[in-house]
Amino acid sequence: MKTLLHSTAAAALALGAAFCAPVAHADVRVRANVGMVFDNRYHHDHYYPAPGYVAPHVPHGAVIVGAGPGRYWFHGGVWYRPYGSSYRVVLPPVGVVIPLLPPSYVTLTLGGLPYYYANGVYYRPVPEGYVVATPPPEAATAQVVPAAPPPPPKAEPIIYPRNGQSPEQLENDRRDCNRWATTQPNAQADASVFNRAVDACMDGRGYTMK
Repeated sequence: MKTLLHSTAAAALALGAAFCAPVAHADVRVRANVGMVFDNRYHHDHYYPAPGYVAPHVPHGAVIVGAGPGRYWFHGGVWYRPYGSSYRVVLPPVGVVIPLLPPSYVTLTLGGLPYYYANGVYYRPVPEGYVVATPPPEAATAQVVPAAPPPPPKAEPIIYPRNGQSPEQLENDRRDCNRWATTQPNAQADASVFNRAVDACMDGRGYTMK
């Protein structure tokens, strides 16, 4: 995470920007190669699949947000929607709520309010978790001090179906456990609690995760 610094000049520029209508997402990423973009705003400095990229399936551990035709899959700061039998990377609409922030993000204070930024999207804390927010005018001129790089993410677990469950059943159980994990105390504020809840749920359904 990184801490936001505002200069007097930046504040003056932000005041002028306040008269312009804010956009829903920040288009500050640089296309690095086919299918990938490099997000260097606020020294976030992370690669992400580009919007429009089509994946055969969502990554293990993706959290389902919403229901019915309005469902999204969220994983590692990337948003997915069904696209035929595959999944396409998209930008989320303002107002969608997620239970957990992505593993890597930038912490900002804009207009006296806390924001979190990753992959062109701004988030605000709400009782249910974190809501996708319209970036405030101050976002255009904010400056940050780079922090130490985050630790490498935890390796994806290997899931063994102890009772011979089919791949389809495994996927259904994984999704159910993701939903259940979000209801556990502190799971929305602490990723380690969320992950432990998923592991416990999967173990209870007959899976070994290593």
